[in-house]
This record gives sequence, C-alpha cells and structure tokens, in this order.
Amino acid sequence: MMKITSKDFEVTNPIRDRISSRLDKLSRHDIQLINPHIIITQEKQGFKIEANVGIPNNTLFAQATNDDLYAAINALGQKLEKQLNRVTHKAEGARRITQIYTDELTQTPNDEEIFEQEYVA
Repeated sequence: MMKITSKDFEVTNPIRDRISSRLDKLSRHDIQLINPHIIITQEKQGFKIEANVGIPNNTLFAQATNDDLYAAINALGQKLEKQLNRVTHKAEGARRITQIYTDELTQTPNDEEIFEQEYVA
C-alpha cells in the first residue's frame, strides 16, 4: 500500500503510475516493501520528492530535486535502488572479510613455535 502526499499541487494518475512503476523496479530484489511513503513538494526551483520505504530490518530514505517532476522521480528511484542494492549485498561483503581474517589466523605461528625459534641458538 503506497501513500503519496503532495504539497501545493494535485497528484494526477500519470504521476502516480510513474511512481508505482519506479517502486516496482525495487521489487526485483525480492524484498518486501513496507508502507512506502512519497512526499512531493513544489518549490520555486522546481520539484522536491522524498521517499521513506520500510524493508525488513531496515528503512530506506532518499530525496531528489529537479525542474521536471518526472526526472526527479527517476532520480529518486535510482537512489532507492542503489541503497537497496547496498543493503541486500551487505552480507556478502561481510562473509568475504571473515574468510580473509580466518585465513590470516591459520597462517600465524602459535606461542610455542615462537618460543622455540627465539631460544634455539
């Protein structure tokens, strides 16, 4: 259930469709989106759009500004997709670091070997 809030202008069906299509691209990661909330504001410089999307164990937040509303929606979608990609692949990076650390531990000599090397002479 997507919630869209606008300040100082009306959200039309094409705008709503564009936002929902950008959020559908996030569903490619097989992660459930929990209560996405989009806020659109019309300012002097153009449009400002903010999104707050909940995912299991985390929350994504992004904002974008542009003269064209549709360009701002696209930029917002790209930022959310980048954050979601980072969150979903975070476990893979941690697994790699753990493997390197355990390899280093197996290569270091224990205390008895160091003691024998020091007092052999």
